Amino acid sequence: MHELAVTQSILNIVLDHAGKANATKVTKIYLVIGELSSIVDESVQFYWEIIAKNTPAEQAELIFRRVSASFECLDCSTVYQLDGNVIYCPTCGSTHVKILSGEEFYIEAIDIET
Repeated sequence: MHELAVTQSILNIVLDHAGKANATKVTKIYLVIGELSSIVDESVQFYWEIIAKNTPAEQAELIFRRVSASFECLDCSTVYQLDGNVIYCPTCGSTHVKILSGEEFYIEAIDIET
């Protein structure tokens, strides 16, 4: 259900920027979502179709780009990708790790018509 609030925030940001650019229509919205975020693309799309009605963004296409999770082991400096649900270092087995990517969630770009 938190996707509704997230989708509302996306719409607010998009409409604010579209208004500042004197846009008559928003055509595409590019979203970047990290693998570790709890955002579900289909839920955002579902809510978008409801809350964007009667706005300049009503027909906008949502384009989702997923970013893989990667980690750095703070004990041996190995950089590695998430493998299933296992986050320990594949080299030394340590769980003392830093997340390098995968928590992203932002609007990368907006296509508009003026």
